[in-house]
Amino acid sequence: MIKKMIMMGLLCLLSGTAYSQKNLTLNLQPKEDTEVSPIVKEKVDEYARKIDSIIQEEKKLMEAELMILQAKNLDKAEFDKQKALVADRFSEKIDQRIEELGFDLDSVIQKQVRYSLLNSDVTSNEEIKEKLLRKFRPTKNFTAYFSYGAMILTNDKADNDLDKNLGYAGNLEFGLKFNYQFSRTSHWGLISGLGFSWRTLNIDNNRFFAKDMNSDVYLSTYDKNLSKSKLRTGYVIVPLGLQYNFSKLKSAGMDIQYRDYQKGFKVGANVYGGVRMSTNNIIKGEEISQRERGNYQVNPFIYGAQFTVSYSDFSIFVKKDFGNFFKDNQFENDKALVIGLAYKW
Repeated sequence: MIKKMIMMGLLCLLSGTAYSQKNLTLNLQPKEDTEVSPIVKEKVDEYARKIDSIIQEEKKLMEAELMILQAKNLDKAEFDKQKALVADRFSEKIDQRIEELGFDLDSVIQKQVRYSLLNSDVTSNEEIKEKLLRKFRPTKNFTAYFSYGAMILTNDKADNDLDKNLGYAGNLEFGLKFNYQFSRTSHWGLISGLGFSWRTLNIDNNRFFAKDMNSDVYLSTYDKNLSKSKLRTGYVIVPLGLQYNFSKLKSAGMDIQYRDYQKGFKVGANVYGGVRMSTNNIIKGEEISQRERGNYQVNPFIYGAQFTVSYSDFSIFVKKDFGNFFKDNQFENDKALVIGLAYKW
């Protein structure tokens, strides 16, 4: 009885909090909030009202009996003794009447567990299974991602003028990643999406990108100090590949298993292609500050492959272009290699 009364008190507290604040949640699933089941709250409130009614009825009877006892003018010690006996007798009577209510605490707890898992009051195993199948279906969604990596230009020929004067280069990218798990329990999934990439080449030694009369690009020397000399190109990127998730199978109940496709340790490989948006030549220094958007013979199309190792939301990746950074014979055979970190990829 004591155990049930303790559990009952917890349920009453839970119910009362939900009723007054409307924001009590049980985070059994990521980013999904659940409240107290309406059925559970109704049963708990009804049970609490019945208990209160019993207590009030017996309290009145006990007070009437104590008034009779007080009228006997007993000494204080005897009165306190008789009063304690009356209180014990009524306490036992209250416990007995509450016990006779037949409140099924286990059933109420089961209903709340179901509601917490499914966000719904269900009454049959068929309904439960249907809800679970919908809740734990294969992952098919879009997630926003962000990545940044250090970029180098690989070249299997002798260093050209760009190779000798290239400083730090980087690749900033963000977009939407599409995740498509092949089945509820599958390790494998398709990855695709749409991204925007900005590739920046920083040039050292007071050199900057310039164009000759034929629009060929070369590195020119500025006769004063340059604080900034960079060429930044933006691309629209589309990846396509596969991802393998090493997470273990989980049980949702009712013989339904699922694999959390976006959590745990993952590896992925994809190819990608992109189309150039624009190129900006940025130069700042002594007596010069300019930003020019134009054609600097940067390749209008890029394509390559990427390999990614992830744990939950964080990833390390390596991507390599198969085509040259510049088109035609501009800084021949320089290809981008990017190593970096990503979030949500």
